[in-house]
Amino acid sequence: MAGSTTEQARHWWYPDLPGVDLLRARYVRKTFVRHTHENFVIAAIADGVEVFHHRGADQYAGPGALALINPDTPHTGRAGVPEGWRYGAVYPTPEVVAGIAAETTTLRGTPGFVSPVLDDPYAVGLVHQVLRATDEGNALAADTLLRVVVTRLLRLNGGPLPRREVRTAGARTAARARAVLLERMAAPPSLEELAAGVGTSPFALLRAFRDAYGMPPHTWLTDARVRRARRLLDTGTPPAEVAVAVGFTDQPHLNRHFTRIVGVPPGVYQRERLDRPARLDQPMRLDQPTRLDQSASLDQFTRLDQPARKNVQDPT
Repeated sequence: MAGSTTEQARHWWYPDLPGVDLLRARYVRKTFVRHTHENFVIAAIADGVEVFHHRGADQYAGPGALALINPDTPHTGRAGVPEGWRYGAVYPTPEVVAGIAAETTTLRGTPGFVSPVLDDPYAVGLVHQVLRATDEGNALAADTLLRVVVTRLLRLNGGPLPRREVRTAGARTAARARAVLLERMAAPPSLEELAAGVGTSPFALLRAFRDAYGMPPHTWLTDARVRRARRLLDTGTPPAEVAVAVGFTDQPHLNRHFTRIVGVPPGVYQRERLDRPARLDQPMRLDQPTRLDQSASLDQFTRLDQPARKNVQDPT
């Protein structure tokens, strides 16, 4: 990877692994703005270092580490070294993770990850093997390996997520404002109009909304638009129609914000998502740096007793 500035990314899904989005990517100059995911993020770093801002602090994930982000948690992303970072990721829905947790762990409540970074080369290898299995059309292996890696990560780094209870007046105000933005996504009100509609002042709403959702209303709205755009693109809706439907002024406006959050333009994203046959000719195989024996039996990739290492520290 040294010396190369080529950036590549592929988003896809595998029909025999429902409820899980898949990604391989290599970024050098790419910077992800603050955003959230509806699903869990399990990103296995193969090369380089990723830095992401998470709950008030920069987190560093290097080779052999995983970036683990719970649903609806604001975060950013950028390279932590000049050569960038290369990784594979799975994005299981909360329902998928909850089902695995109920079957294989003793966690109670809504399961999630405690630490945003876990240094565990064995789990990194499992994630890349999930991606490889989907490439090869091996549904049994993909499903098995996904369940093993999620179980392992929950046992090593899992806990119940705090319940989101709307108790304070500010939180209730923010929730009402959020509902208005969702309903009027294509034609949102101004901040002053939004604040008046929920019975508060603009600055009070800004504070309440940021406290509740980790970002101001306009940033949250852009993130929500991109989320909805992804769902529409997944159904085959043309990007130009998607742009109008979610409230962007035109397709270039959608392209700009979509790429800043998702990492690829909407047209590229849609082609990969709708191109479901196995893609064995991909130029970037992130499973190679893990040095797993490709001829080994599945049993060797489904052990839960391999020790993990301590979290990756700031390389500087």
